[in-house]
Amino acid sequence: MMPSRTFIFPLTLLLLFSCKSSDQKKNDAVDNRKQPMKVNAFILHKEKLENIIRSTGTVIADESVDLKAEMAGRITGIFFKEGTTVHKGDLLVKIYDDDIRAQIKKTEEQINLNQLQLNRQEAMLKINATSQQDYDVAKSQVETLKADLQNLQATLQKASIRAPFDGVIGLRYVSEGGYVNPQSQIASLQRMNTVKVDFSVPEKYSNSIRTGDTLVCTNEASHLTFKAKVYAMDPKITTDTRSLQLRAIADNKNGKILPGSYVRVDVQAASVNTLMVPTETVIPVLKGQTVFAYRSGKAQQIPIKTGIRTDTKLEVLDGLNDGDTIITTGIMFLRPDMNVELKEIKTVTGGIK
Repeated sequence: MMPSRTFIFPLTLLLLFSCKSSDQKKNDAVDNRKQPMKVNAFILHKEKLENIIRSTGTVIADESVDLKAEMAGRITGIFFKEGTTVHKGDLLVKIYDDDIRAQIKKTEEQINLNQLQLNRQEAMLKINATSQQDYDVAKSQVETLKADLQNLQATLQKASIRAPFDGVIGLRYVSEGGYVNPQSQIASLQRMNTVKVDFSVPEKYSNSIRTGDTLVCTNEASHLTFKAKVYAMDPKITTDTRSLQLRAIADNKNGKILPGSYVRVDVQAASVNTLMVPTETVIPVLKGQTVFAYRSGKAQQIPIKTGIRTDTKLEVLDGLNDGDTIITTGIMFLRPDMNVELKEIKTVTGGIK
């Protein structure tokens, strides 16, 4: 029996030692969790933000029109060269008008004849040799013919297509001898000494842009960059995109900016003093964005509302105050109300406390 007792005693000691070691590990793990996590942070202060609003736009000519005939007919003359500059009032296209001129001549002769009859009626009316009614009929015939003449002269003007403004005329789509109607496109005319840029910005920036603001336009295809100035804006927000439509104007005397070009637009709006946090401190969550702030030795998760984004920072519109301490390291391991210890505190300008 003694050998069996001798065997049980060491086994009991071994079991007691193992239980003690397991409990010690649990206690050590609990103590480790109670240890504060060491983090870096910075003190939040307002700083100057260069308010650059980015958008995209389309270049349009200062004035642009598609040349079309106002009347149907056969083209008898084309008096412009494609891609050249024309001046306001220049004759561009002539449509057959001999029949209209013949009608004008006929009407003029009828006016002369009826005017003679009217003069005789007027002289006879003075000596009571005719009635007032006969005189009024003769006068009405003259006035009617004069109105017909004005109508024919207006129709004659439609047979001559002239440049409505100075500009560069594009490719023509008709030939001499061809038949045109009011739906036929003859060519396009563009005034390009100055160009316009149409663009839009989200509704939240509607109060940040004013007429007179300067914007920088870049065409990435041609690597062309030019400046423009906002001169007009729509008085309403579009309901489909919830954006504000704006128009700027730019000098184009060298003719390098082509209408229809797609450009990237950077608007230099008024600078503001605002709170900015590094982008790496912002945590996206289901209902927005949060940051961890240091308060009384603990990490507090704070929901924030953000605004303008720069290359390295994000504007905070709501949720934080001037002087708050924002944690910048160990973000992924932090939990709300977790004990933390500050190793290094930086200011906005980069100084260390």
